[in-house]
Amino acid sequence: MGMSVKERICTSRRRLLKTAARIGAGAIAFPYVVPSSALSLAGTTAPSNRIVMGCIGVGGQGTRGMAGGIWAPAGGFIGRSEVQVVAVCDVNARNRDNARNIVNTKYGNTDCAAYNDYRELLARPDIDALLIATGDRWHPLVSIAAAKAGKDMYCEKPISVTIEEAKAMRKAMARHGTVFQMGTQQRSSWSFRFACELVRNGYIGQVKTVTVGVGGPVGNRECNLPAEPVPDYLDYDMWLGPIPWRPYNAAFVGGWMGYRDCSGGEMTNWGAHHFDIAQWGLGMDESGPVEIIPPDGKDYKVLTYRYANGAAVIRDPGRLQRECGQGNGVMFTGTEGKVAVWRYSLRTWPEHLIRQKIGPGEIHLHECDNHHTDFLRSVRTRSKSGSDIGIGCRSITVCHLGNIAYELGRPLRWDPVGEHFVNDPEAERLISREMRSPWHL
Repeated sequence: MGMSVKERICTSRRRLLKTAARIGAGAIAFPYVVPSSALSLAGTTAPSNRIVMGCIGVGGQGTRGMAGGIWAPAGGFIGRSEVQVVAVCDVNARNRDNARNIVNTKYGNTDCAAYNDYRELLARPDIDALLIATGDRWHPLVSIAAAKAGKDMYCEKPISVTIEEAKAMRKAMARHGTVFQMGTQQRSSWSFRFACELVRNGYIGQVKTVTVGVGGPVGNRECNLPAEPVPDYLDYDMWLGPIPWRPYNAAFVGGWMGYRDCSGGEMTNWGAHHFDIAQWGLGMDESGPVEIIPPDGKDYKVLTYRYANGAAVIRDPGRLQRECGQGNGVMFTGTEGKVAVWRYSLRTWPEHLIRQKIGPGEIHLHECDNHHTDFLRSVRTRSKSGSDIGIGCRSITVCHLGNIAYELGRPLRWDPVGEHFVNDPEAERLISREMRSPWHL
């Protein structure tokens, strides 16, 4: 059967969105101008110009991203006139039904579709973009499948459980021309951007140390909790996905971040935020460290990353707490000053740096007023977002490198150009993991 009128209209709109930047990029003599209404600058957007979205993984974080919360002051994606959410997906029927009800209530209809299997949602030709907020173990598989299906995506952090997965995601996005934004809202925060601009423009001198305050890795690989009956509202086999099978237990499902198969612990949870800022401030969005040294009880008291430019990044929440009264954040220490930044606050040494104006001829980093807005603008203009897959791959790699150093308990050398360990087969094996059949990258 041929496409319906609605499907043809949606396909035409998606083609327009995805060719806009190509028209503009080569249009020195014939510039392409995106109307203000298409960018939602006029306050409303015609239904035919809306970005049609689906949401995959609609538990706590997924619901907040969809409907609003601390980091979605504009009311989440369904609070925006330029967006139309038409479908939700979750292996937990309670989450799925709740999300569908939220969408239908917002729009005043019963049109939102609900799916258990994300592949059914991806098969819809009318969907332009996705919010992906599944558990970490699912991010690579869903994202790569979405890229193959021609969908742009906003994917919550951390984007992967291994380095190999992150690199596979980057390759897929490049191959399919997909807009990808990692959900690390700190790249859309004035305080984090300003702190990095101070560092990048030399206001604290040469950077010597970047102190990152996050929790540590996960130690649990096995789950010895007793088997319990699987609740009728949960597709447990699909919930497990690529990780090794183990009996259902409510404590495991509710506490999956405590197990290495599912998560990198706080090293990737908060680390995806704060190591990302360390990379941003050091100008290492396309690179990374050359050596990773775990604590040895003697010369190195804390996890230490060394960069080729001489800077060191250390995981030391205790130092942040002592010097800033806040153990969760990032502090850049240079030869002429310091700047520390964390959620909702910023501190500089000397104090007057906090009032410094970054001049027009200096380095200005990517600026946006809201992380969701940044993603939607990238979808329309086909431009990179402030935290695209290249940035996300490099940042999460730093987190994974730390976890591997903790696991092996010895110094590691890393080649940030080739993205592999130097003469270290044992460490190299930990770059990837075996997935449970039938799942694979």
